[in-house]
Amino acid sequence: MSTEILQKYLPETAFGYLKIWFSSHQIHLHISRARNSKLGDYQRLRDGSHKITINHNLQPELFFFVLTHELAHLIAFHNFKNKRISPHGLEWKQTFREMLHESLAVYSEELKPEIFRFSRNPKANFMASGPIVKFFYKDDLSDNEVFIEYLSKEEIFLYKKQNYKILEKLKKNYLCENLQNGKKYIFKPLAKVEQLKN
Repeated sequence: MSTEILQKYLPETAFGYLKIWFSSHQIHLHISRARNSKLGDYQRLRDGSHKITINHNLQPELFFFVLTHELAHLIAFHNFKNKRISPHGLEWKQTFREMLHESLAVYSEELKPEIFRFSRNPKANFMASGPIVKFFYKDDLSDNEVFIEYLSKEEIFLYKKQNYKILEKLKKNYLCENLQNGKKYIFKPLAKVEQLKN
C-alpha cells in the first residue's frame, strides 16, 4: 500500500515512525470495513510476510494507535524469534510500551498523558483502556447514549433494540438482565447503551 493512500488515515507526524518500524519487513496492510468485534488484527503468513488489517473508520490518532498495537506483534515476534511468545504476553507488552513512548509526539497534548499511563501496562483489548476509549468515543455518543458505567443499579437501558436492567456491578463489569427473555448478560463498563428516561 502506498504512503499516499495512508495519508488520509494517519496524523502527518506518524510517517517517520512507520518508516522505522516497517524497516525491511514485508507487510501487507489492508484497510478494512468497520468491524464491531475488532479495530485491527495481525497475522504472520506462511511465506514469512505479515498481514495487518485496520478498520477504515477510525480517527487518525486511533488509527495510528491500533496500527502501533498490531506492529508491536510483528516486532515482538521478530525480536524474540528464538523464543516462543504469546500474542499479548510480556514481550508484546514491552515492545508496545517502547513504541508508544517513542511515538508519543504523534498524539495531541490532551491525549499524551493517557497514552503514557496506558503504556505502563498495555491492555490487549482496546475496550479495557477506559480513558482512551472515552477520549475517542465521547463525540460518537448520540443524545440518549451513555457508557453503562454512568448508570445506576436497577436502571433500565436499551441495547440493540432490547431492554435491560442493571442487576449489580461486579468487580469490573455489570451484570444485567434482558427484560424480554429473562437471561442475564455481562456488560463492559464502556458499553454504549441508550438511557431510558423514567
